[in-house]
Amino acid sequence: MIRSVFKKKASNPILKRCANDDHTRLRKRYELWYHILEDQRGTRVTMDGKEMVMLASNEYLGLYDHPKVVEAGQKALAKWGAGTMGARSANGGRSFHTDLEERLANFLGKEACHVSSAGYLSCMSSITGFAQRGDIVLVDKNMHSSVWDGIRLSMADVERFSHNNPDHLRSLLEELDPSASKIIAIEGVYSMEGHIGKLPEILDIAHQYECFTVMDDAHGIGVLGKQGRGTANHFGLTDRVDIIAGSLSKSLGSTGGFVAGDEAAIEYLRTRSKQVIFSAALSPCQAACAMAALDVIESEPEWLERLWSNTRRYKALLDELGLDTWESETPAIPIIIGNREKAYYFWKNLCDKGVFTIFATAPGVPPGKDLVRTAVSARHTDADFEIIETALRYAASKI
Repeated sequence: MIRSVFKKKASNPILKRCANDDHTRLRKRYELWYHILEDQRGTRVTMDGKEMVMLASNEYLGLYDHPKVVEAGQKALAKWGAGTMGARSANGGRSFHTDLEERLANFLGKEACHVSSAGYLSCMSSITGFAQRGDIVLVDKNMHSSVWDGIRLSMADVERFSHNNPDHLRSLLEELDPSASKIIAIEGVYSMEGHIGKLPEILDIAHQYECFTVMDDAHGIGVLGKQGRGTANHFGLTDRVDIIAGSLSKSLGSTGGFVAGDEAAIEYLRTRSKQVIFSAALSPCQAACAMAALDVIESEPEWLERLWSNTRRYKALLDELGLDTWESETPAIPIIIGNREKAYYFWKNLCDKGVFTIFATAPGVPPGKDLVRTAVSARHTDADFEIIETALRYAASKI
């Protein structure tokens, strides 16, 4: 009622565009995204009063409500309060920032690290902090939008290479000006596809053509490598990757982001990147929760073991049902339907049976790759899998 009273007719072209946008109208009609959950406990969430199994979380280890993580956040809130009063470059720097940065740098095998209040900001700054007009950024075409935004803001030239295709990358480099400064941007784990980046081949190419390398490893940290130290560690190539960026909201049970690399590179980032210079600093609670999650990852290896045990179990079920998983190699597992309408009803049927997943269609995924994105957690139980299996069998039978 209140909205109808205050609603007014669009008075300029931008407001008219907002009021008449077909994509927004369809999104709201079919309730595809922006769902509101009323409760969350472990792998269970509540939506519209109905309990569901969360099968789409990026928080792979399930540490967001680990007692040690929760306790650390509560203590930080009591000691420091809720915020930091400003940006790190001005008045927002605190000792818990540097403590976390030292721990992350050590965990990742890098000299230095900078943490920000959002993973999106960190991944943007991993490009804007180093690329400039006249440089060339060569980027996997399936790269996360945060990196694409960073490329646009950097004013550098851009060349796209086919997804996870080192041969295409090499062919592009052969045609470029050898005197131009170049950056290669990839992901360690591609979150929509579940693919592991072909890091060894790409780093060999980077060395041959003297390229600076940036890897977004948001979905590799906590998942791959010794104790979950990420994709570079998984391949034993940490020293050869110039920059590792990522998020604290995946396996680290918090929110925020980081960029790690050599000390000179991180100090340069702090001088050059507007996302770093002008963004409000990471909150005390965020930092403390991420630090505690790192403690858990290093001291309780069973979480990583359970994650991969559950991943193998889930993939076996999908294979039995004959579902296309785009050759995913990780706990991020898409179910490719290939048709927008069929993918919608597959997603809807899972939802109706009590399983929360994510519907994705073009332009979020390539044309013909309409999918339902799922992700396994270390916290999924036998009871969860019973619900998941029942829902999947039902949805698959309706395709």
